[in-house]
Amino acid sequence: MQGMGAKDEACPFEFNFDAATFKVGDTVSFRVTGSLDGFPFAGQLLEVHEDYVIIAGDPLHPEVQYRGTRESRPVVSEDQI
Repeated sequence: MQGMGAKDEACPFEFNFDAATFKVGDTVSFRVTGSLDGFPFAGQLLEVHEDYVIIAGDPLHPEVQYRGTRESRPVVSEDQI
């Protein structure tokens, strides 16, 4: 996200990259497998479980939710997108 705006512009998001401290409401950077591999995505955690998380992928469409791995940058399977 850095360098995508004006010079020296800070990223508008504050991400939690520590999977051990994930909590509902945290903003995370997540990855998607397949053809979208390498693109950064941002979402808010709706649920935090021992081995996975549920991410809100679109703030304008709350029904859009993805199941991701519980790691510093969760991974979401492309077939959910």
